[in-house]
Amino acid sequence: MITRLAVLLSRMPAPAWMLLSLVFGFAFGTMFAGGAASVLDGSRLLGGVWIDALRMTILPLVFALVVTGVAELGMGSDDSGRRLGKRLPVVLLGFLLVSVAVASLIAPPLLAAFPLPPNVAAAFRASVPSVAPAPIVSIAETIRTMVPVNVVASAAQGAIVPLVIFALVLGLALSRIERARALLVLGFFRGLSEAMIVVVGWVLRVAPVGIFALALVIGATAGLGAAVALAHYILLQIIVAVVLILASYPLVKVFAGVSMWRFARAMLPAQAVAAGTQSSIATLPAMLASAERIGIPERQATVVLPLSVAVFKVTAPSGALLFSLSAAWLTGVEVPLSHVIVAIPMALLATLLVIGVPGPASAIASATPVAIALGAPLEMIPILLAVDTLPDMFRTVSNVTADVAAAAIVTSPSPERMNAESSGTRESMRVS
Repeated sequence: MITRLAVLLSRMPAPAWMLLSLVFGFAFGTMFAGGAASVLDGSRLLGGVWIDALRMTILPLVFALVVTGVAELGMGSDDSGRRLGKRLPVVLLGFLLVSVAVASLIAPPLLAAFPLPPNVAAAFRASVPSVAPAPIVSIAETIRTMVPVNVVASAAQGAIVPLVIFALVLGLALSRIERARALLVLGFFRGLSEAMIVVVGWVLRVAPVGIFALALVIGATAGLGAAVALAHYILLQIIVAVVLILASYPLVKVFAGVSMWRFARAMLPAQAVAAGTQSSIATLPAMLASAERIGIPERQATVVLPLSVAVFKVTAPSGALLFSLSAAWLTGVEVPLSHVIVAIPMALLATLLVIGVPGPASAIASATPVAIALGAPLEMIPILLAVDTLPDMFRTVSNVTADVAAAAIVTSPSPERMNAESSGTRESMRVS
């Protein structure tokens, strides 16, 4: 029995370990509420060290990814981008804009409609002592602070927005100088980003320990109110994912000429597989079958869909924004409108730059710059990431639906044309 349990535990995926750590951390924290100050102090120290280890990789990772991504795009060295053609990148970017627009319109009012009890918000704030309310400034002042007057000072202060702007300018400038010299500089930044990804992987290996310590402190200070707050966050993620699923239907109708009813019937098998596997890659065969049902030629579907699955997740920018807004909501940090406006393009950029970052590291790498731009506490992100496995089923369905919808828009299948082709094929078979 013990051996079987050990084998089962060894086969558990990382998200399951994170969720278990969160549950047990809350449970033990509730038990230690009101006593055992030494246990709480030790857990606070352990969780803080783990967060700091994760935080130290973010600025160099984001900076290196922005520089290399912009420079390679400007130099025209992105072979996969050329193979995508001219329409697919535009369509995918359009879906990402819809995603971040949905999150920015839905999340703030839903969070504001359910304010946390004062004692729960105070308990969350107590568990992350670094939290400081974002200063309320005008949009004009916010734009001015985005100019990186002193890049070193911006990096030292953790000001992600001016640092990213400088990285954009640097990457664009590298694409304009002699190729050999540019590649020499880009080699350094590629190595830096790859090294930071390795470090993030090391930190995430001990994520269950860090999340357990953070959850223990929150459970001891917030009690069952923390569980209710996290349940509200899960519901918010599900609502946004469902809205994104429904948004794909009229987009296909308007831009591809496929009726919503036909698209819905064709997508049902792929959506069922996506919900069961929670993997877009595993759903690819079912997606190809769905594409055939709505009239996408096989030779085009076999090119467009694998590329879309590899580089595109419609829920990525909305997820990064939801992470950050929810982290601020949990700790009672007021987010000014100007900060939200700055965070929207940051979410889009972060999503595009972490395509090659594996596993949970991509979620952290995309959410952290947005959280910094909003003034939200980074300490809450691992907690939200741990419970994020629950709404993942809905997000996978949303991603799969958007992938097929994007393929339909790019190829513009015509039901009349496909029916005519089918009739022509049947007629030729009768003649022969």
